Order: sequence, then C-alpha cells, then structure tokens
Amino acid sequence: MTKSNLLSSILESVKSSPGYNGQIVHTHRIPPRNPLFADPTVSLSPPIKVALEGLGIDRLYIHQAKAIDLVSQNRNIAIVTSTASGKTICYNIPVLESMLSDSEATALYVFPTKALAQDQLRMLGNLCSHSPDLQDVVKVGTYDGDTPKHTRRKLRSEANLILTNPDMLHQAILPYHSRWSRFFSNLKFVVIDEMHIYRGIFGSNVANVIRRLRRVLKHYRTEPIFILCSATIANPKELAELLIGDQCEVISDDGSPRGPKVFVLWNPPFIDSRRMERRSSNVEAHDLMVTLVESGIQTITFTKARVVAELILRYVREALSRRNPHLVEKVRAYRAGYLPEERRRIERALFSGELLGVTSTNALELGIDVGTLDACLIVGFPGTIASTWQQAGRAGRKMDESLVIFIAYNDPIDQYLMRNPGYLLGKTPENAVIDPSNPYILAGHLSCAAFELPLSPDDERYFGELFSPVVSVLEDVKRVKTIEDRTYWATTDFPAAQVNLRTISDDTFTIIDATNRDKVIGVVDAISAPELVYPEGIYIHDGETYIVRHLDLQVKVAYVERKEVDYYTQPILESSISVIKEKQSKIWNELRAFYGEATVTWKTTAFKKIQFYRLDSIGYGTVDLPSQHLETASMWIYPEEGIVNDLRREGRNPVEGLVGLKNVLINILPLHVMCDRQDVGGIVETSNTGRSTVFLYDRFRGGLGFCEKAYALIPTILAAALRVIEECPCEGGCPSCVGLPMLRPPQHQDPGPGYGYPIPDKFTTIMLLRRILGSAE
Repeated sequence: MTKSNLLSSILESVKSSPGYNGQIVHTHRIPPRNPLFADPTVSLSPPIKVALEGLGIDRLYIHQAKAIDLVSQNRNIAIVTSTASGKTICYNIPVLESMLSDSEATALYVFPTKALAQDQLRMLGNLCSHSPDLQDVVKVGTYDGDTPKHTRRKLRSEANLILTNPDMLHQAILPYHSRWSRFFSNLKFVVIDEMHIYRGIFGSNVANVIRRLRRVLKHYRTEPIFILCSATIANPKELAELLIGDQCEVISDDGSPRGPKVFVLWNPPFIDSRRMERRSSNVEAHDLMVTLVESGIQTITFTKARVVAELILRYVREALSRRNPHLVEKVRAYRAGYLPEERRRIERALFSGELLGVTSTNALELGIDVGTLDACLIVGFPGTIASTWQQAGRAGRKMDESLVIFIAYNDPIDQYLMRNPGYLLGKTPENAVIDPSNPYILAGHLSCAAFELPLSPDDERYFGELFSPVVSVLEDVKRVKTIEDRTYWATTDFPAAQVNLRTISDDTFTIIDATNRDKVIGVVDAISAPELVYPEGIYIHDGETYIVRHLDLQVKVAYVERKEVDYYTQPILESSISVIKEKQSKIWNELRAFYGEATVTWKTTAFKKIQFYRLDSIGYGTVDLPSQHLETASMWIYPEEGIVNDLRREGRNPVEGLVGLKNVLINILPLHVMCDRQDVGGIVETSNTGRSTVFLYDRFRGGLGFCEKAYALIPTILAAALRVIEECPCEGGCPSCVGLPMLRPPQHQDPGPGYGYPIPDKFTTIMLLRRILGSAE
C-alpha cells in the first residue's frame, strides 16, 4: 500500500472507530507540486558537482539556480521558500565555490540558536564528505558559548568558515575584531538563516549587530555578500533590507516538489449535556498519535507548552506498552530544558528513522534537519499563521502525501478557527516588524560600536539619521568623548555586556536528581523556574514524573525526586501592575491618558493537581516564592465616567469594551510604533486609578519607547483601532479584531483545563471608541 493510500485508510478507520464523534469539522486538500528545475548561467566546478551527486542531486531547483546566479552578480539575496526546499544549497554552493577559487576566502554563517549551527555543521560535513577537494579546502567550526578556549584560538587562526549566533557575534567577536583580522579581511559571504525569527526587540538588536559588523568590515576593506533564508512571511524584502541595512533581492519562486497534503481541523467532542466541556485535546492527540505510530507513520506532535509535550508522550507510551510494547522506545519528547547532548541524540534518531514519533514544543519549528516526516499534529493554535504553516511544513516527503491535523482546545480562539477554517487556511502570514533606529536600542549599540572603533560622521550611513543625536546624548552622560571628528569610548565598562539581544533571561537553573546529586536532569531559565519547578510540584521529563523537593533560589538549583504519581500540577499565577511615577498626562476629550514608569509583578502563589487524562482538579497546594518584577515604561488610559454610564445604560459591560480595546491596541501597535506584538504587554485593572483602566507596557526592562510613542499617538491609534474593528467581517469578535492577545500566557501550563479568555463583544468596544472619537469630531 502506498503512503498516500495508507494515510487515507487511517483517516477512514479513525472515522469508523468507536471513539469518533464527528471531530473532523473541515478537511482541506493541498494539491501536489511538481519540481521545477533550472541550470545556473554560471558553471559549477567539478568538486561541487561531485559533492551534489553524492547527495543524489543531479539538477538544481529554479530558486537554487537563481540564487547562484544573483550571488555571482554580487547581489544580496533573501530566499523565501518552503520547509525542506533546499535553501542550504543556495548559500553553500556560492560559498564553497569561492573557497575553491580563492584559498584565502572566508565566510560567516549566523544562526539564531546553537542547535541550528550544530545541525548545519553536520549537513555541511555531509556535503563535503563526497568531494576530497572540498575536504581539503574547507576548514569549518562552530564558534559559540560551548566552544573551548583552545578551539576558539584555532578557529580564529585557521578556519575559513565559522558558524555562530548573533549573541556571540555581539559579545565575543566584534568587540575583539582585531583577533579576527585575517578572517574579516577575506570575508566574502555572510549567511543569515531563519531570518523570520529576527522580529521585534530581538530583530531590532540583531539589525544593529549587523550594522556594527559591516562597519568593522569596512575597517578591514571588505564588503561581503549577504545571503538570507526565511520561512514565509508577508514582508520578506522589507525585513531583509532592514536587517542588513542594504538592498536585497527576494527569491520566492519555489522549485522544490511537494506531495499532496491533507489539512484536517479536529474539534474534540462535548462531554456534557450542556455542551460546555469538551474532551481533553491532549487525550485526542495521544489517540491519533498512537494510531499513526502503530501504522508506521513517522509523526511529530507540536504543543504549546513543555508540560503538554511530556503529557502526550506519557499517554502515548502507556497506550503502546499495553498494545505494542516494542514501540514504546520509538517515541520521545523534545523541548527546551533537555540537556544539549540529549537533544542531539533525539535529532539524530528522528533523522535516521529510528524514532517513529516525537512530541515537541516549537523548539522543532525551526529548521533543524530531522528529515521530513509523514504526519504532523498541532495541538492548539500556535499564535500566528506563520508558525502554523511552519509546523505543518514539517510533514511531507518529496512527492508522498502528508497529513496535518490541527487539534483545537476548548478556548475562544481555537473554537473560532474551528468555525472559520478560512481564517486559518487562507489568511496571509503576518508581517515581521523591526525598528533598528529605535533610540533606546541604538544607544546601546552605538556604545558597543564606539568600543570597537572610534565613531565618525560617516557612520550615519550605517545607523541612520538618529546617529548624531544619540551620540550627543551618550557624550552628555560621559559614555563617549569626541576629539575633532572622532568619538571614542570613554569608560572602562564593557558595553556589550550591558546589551542583551533577547528579552529572555540569560540565567539558568539546573534541575538535579535529589537521590543522586551528580545527575543533572535538565535546565530551565531563571524567569520560568518558579513556574516549572516550584516545591511539591510535579516536573515531567521524558514522560516520567518527578516531585520537586526544593528550589534553591540562591544557588539556582532545583532538586527533584523520581516518584510515580497519577497527576500533574499546574502553577497558579498572580500578576499586577503598579504605577511608580507618572511622567505625563492629558485629557483628550472624554479620555484620560497617562505615561510613566511602572512595575509589572508576577509570582507563583499555588498549584493545582490535575489527574492524568482528565481536566478535573483533584487538589491544591500553596507555594511561597518571591515575586518577579519588570520595571518598565507604561501608558494607561480610561474613559470618563459619562461614557461608562452610557455603556451600562445600553446594557453593555464597560470592562468588556476595555478588554477588547486593549487587545486591538496590541494587535495594531506594531503598525504605528515599530515593535512586534510580543514586545508589548497589557492588562485591564482598577487598583492604580480606582476605575477600570487599560494599561500597556513595554516588555523590556527600562522600556524601549513603544508605550511612550503610543501615548503621543493616542488619537491616531484609537482611530486605527476603530477602523480595524469596524472593517472586520466577523459577527461578534475574532482574533483579527478584539480577540487574540493573551499577554504573557503561562509558559508552562497545559492550556486544556481552561486557560483561554473569552473573546470580548466587538460592539461594546465599537461603542466605546465611537463615543471617544465622536466627541473629538
């Protein structure tokens, strides 16, 4: 039986099984796509042809040929094609050709994670292994936080191809560029993979790191070609050019073949007469995964939280142990928190076909090569259309049919998608937004640039029109000093240490087996530790349950003990915002608006025990842990009492209108203040003002100017908010208008036991905005 027939027969058998109760609410069939080949106009050298033949490649796809041709014309390019379309060939061939023709040529590959760099090192080694000439020429290595010091020295002096990440480029390479003079003087290519990851604060920081790189390279009289690769986003050319600060040509004509794909929307059935509660989405996913694995279908199950990946793994293994014990070790979980060597073993086992199934967080959404799989289960909406298709793209072997099943949670957003499949399947992926000229971000990177080389007026070409004003501010606070037309770093500080490219914590907690203190089980970042390894909670690793005996906040260690239990735990979080200092205020018609400093506070106060396979709580426990704080910038608004009373007289709930307003403001802010939706948080609360108030805040310590700019643009953003809601074709509210943002959702909770928030009534928000804006008119 062919793979296509097998998947179809599995779906039919699922429909006829006793547990099926109409869960399939929509089936979308994506037709196959035949390969489109082309030959580049430039000839490939014999060693490259031999290496490609060794990989079974005798012709190139059209996007690969076009990439080679454009690079040969010294053009910067961004390749935006589907998962597993051979994007690595697009940059490896030009890079290797340059090294064959010029023994001094070097290249720098930048990946967002260490794991991706290691994966690409393996793939590059595989390509070169088929050609003795390439093996002689290419001297390659990864340069990251795990690279030993003696290896770093060897790579700097001998390597011609370095694989690294933006953080190392920022803190360990550019500040010490003189050690890299040989490498930088001969740099021909810079490759930036997974370009779509560089959005929001992270992307804005990385764009400035690239500008600093180009500036240092000018010092060494080199101007490399940039090659970027990306998953599908709405604005690839804009993002690529903002990232590198230069023109870039997009290649989006995908010549790779694609087999037919069946995309199924699966809604768990109601389990009560009131039609309020649905069967656990995790249980539905485990049933489907067991069926697929038992049929020999290699399957990946994507989840929204670490605990869900572990729960589904446990459920699948328990089912297989009863029915097919020999398959128990053929499934694993994959997520952040596993030790690096454990993750590499899982990647290799998945790639080789040794594993038949893996449950994963979005850690496998990135381009780590684990081979192409047959089926993909997506448990809960990942949050963006782009992520949904990135995950779905993990299934599909060349021209074989593949299966994707999106399993909904019983929360408002997922249920909206079940009722409106066209929103999920037909909507364009989101824009990726960055703002390299954000003065808060720019100030940090100009400090780093001054440390690397004295600044000059010519550097405005890299850093834009705010270059001179920001340098003046740095001079006022004695960070730099200008002598004639050169500006020098003027302190003994190391500025790169004060600029964190990412918003997550660098600190990690180690998770140790309390019965064997030499055994490290995993790691967790410092911000997440109180939500994942709180005392008496259950920590699940590789499907096995551990009880947390002690969380040492000083030493940053969690001690856990293996214990078999029939439940898992969910942290109960409390969060709040407190105004620290009001800096500005204004009354705009019937709206009061404020801007100032605020502290966002959250803590784990308790946990509840949830029985496996069920959504019911079977008990609670208390947790005594200190709060975590984010000191940041905030904007807050509330309508005058007259508007609130009018809404009540109309039978409307004013708080619902404010929640809808908060959600839509976060959705549209990226269009006005150049941030990503994940860069801004929000809450509706009463404790600071004595009345229901919408608070927006920068999700970055100290603030990055997003809410400050939003405060200045209140009339504009409120008008845009009303326009978005009124033009939305939905009936009562949807993720595109008043529904989506669940800001700072619990990162380690199972969404199943009711963590979705209702979509507010759009008409209450419309009435609120019309009243505010109408009075302005």
